[in-house]
Amino acid sequence: MTHAALLGDHHVHSTFSDDAVSTLAENVAAAVDAGLTTLRLVDHVRRSTDWVPEYLAAVRALRVPEGLTVLTGVEAKILDASGELDIPALPTGIDRILIADHQFPGTDGPLGPTAVRERMAEGWSRDDVLDQLVSATIATMRKHPGNQLAHCFSILPKIGLSEDDLGPERTAAWARAAAETDTLVEVNEKWGCPGIPSLRALRAAGAEVVASTDSHLAADVGRYTRVAALLDGTEEP
Repeated sequence: MTHAALLGDHHVHSTFSDDAVSTLAENVAAAVDAGLTTLRLVDHVRRSTDWVPEYLAAVRALRVPEGLTVLTGVEAKILDASGELDIPALPTGIDRILIADHQFPGTDGPLGPTAVRERMAEGWSRDDVLDQLVSATIATMRKHPGNQLAHCFSILPKIGLSEDDLGPERTAAWARAAAETDTLVEVNEKWGCPGIPSLRALRAAGAEVVASTDSHLAADVGRYTRVAALLDGTEEP
């Protein structure tokens, strides 16, 4: 089955990210080769990042073939349970911030997966951990509406949990918040998330889903296997 979402790749990194190897121009060429109609160029930022104006100028200078729409984004991690993001002041021209769960949003700042597992071993209950993650994600969407969730729930297996542990109530609340805040939710090829129950909840809530590879190499742009299967799994039997 072919889904319209697969004609876009809404999360593609370039050499502006220190862990990617392809240039902006190479990513555009790869998108054309893959038959895409939409490409969102995205790179990692922190509060200390100062190159965003240079990045935007480089995007504006690209030669974009007819039939391809190029969008911009920056990816920033959730810092804490209140919904703060690790992001600098942004100039005009960034279409969407990609909100990422690179670490667990603690009450006083981000926690690495090892720290979360240690606290759970010491008695932090699974339900409290899940409640905090979902409430922090919702808080971030409300504080920064009109943006995009990047590889949402990818933190869960790193801390020994899964999306199945979320349950329908948490998942429905998360999906409703995405719809209410005009938050795009990407289905991520690299991490294989969100899963089918989460995607069905998004559809029920009326939230918009987009496809992404989270590519760090141009050859991967627009090449979907896991995303296609996940989207197929949301279809009614």
